[in-house]
Amino acid sequence: MTSEFNGIAELTDVMRRLRDPESGCPWDLKQNFESLLPYTIEETYEVVDAIQSGDMAAIKDELGDLLFQVVFYAQLAKEQGDFVFDDIAAHTANKLISRHPHVFGRDAERNLSDAEIKAQWEQIKQQERTEKNARGSVFDDIPSQLPSILKAAKLQKRAASVGFDWPEAELVYDKIEEEIQEVKEATDQEHIEEEIGDLLFAVVNLARHKQVNPEAALQRANEKFKSRFQNIEQRLSEQEKHPTDCNLDELEALWQQAKKV
Repeated sequence: MTSEFNGIAELTDVMRRLRDPESGCPWDLKQNFESLLPYTIEETYEVVDAIQSGDMAAIKDELGDLLFQVVFYAQLAKEQGDFVFDDIAAHTANKLISRHPHVFGRDAERNLSDAEIKAQWEQIKQQERTEKNARGSVFDDIPSQLPSILKAAKLQKRAASVGFDWPEAELVYDKIEEEIQEVKEATDQEHIEEEIGDLLFAVVNLARHKQVNPEAALQRANEKFKSRFQNIEQRLSEQEKHPTDCNLDELEALWQQAKKV
């Protein structure tokens, strides 16, 4: 490997050598699009963790691992005669140019507000979807494997893009209260599950109306709960006790203390 190679060229060459039928890595040679999926998902979450940690060295490292996934898929496609890495990069560059007429357009308007830019972006994406399939659904290109909370937000956003939406957030509060009542009135387990699903869907809708990322909000709530309960565990450990040694009232008292930390 020579120092004359730029980063992308060096990485794609490493990938080519890993997939060489005669001298490549046996593990890499066994991989295909489907087998790589679990690793791609794992690497994506590791990027998220690194960003949330604020550790720039870790961010660089994890972004590199994620980029390697893209290079791996590109190599597989190249071997099949479908496309190469440069095709991915060029297609993405062209797509971004077309979606940013306020930057790249001949008569670019550079003083748009955030709301105007967002509306323009959605209009262009909707036009792209229409051109792909004039009679298709607004939901056609939403990934089926998205985590449920993100998929709910995506479905709602798409429906809103064609006018199917609550006009204001206050109306969503009423919907949430309605769904809570329906959960209370549900009788069998299947019905309870259905109504809780509707309730969760309505809460995601509220998050969207409040410009809150529901996945990020829930993740923050998860970490807050984890931190507070670990505080309880630490306090009990200092007394040589375990949560199972306490009744609910004792745990609740410790929880209230943890909330003040």
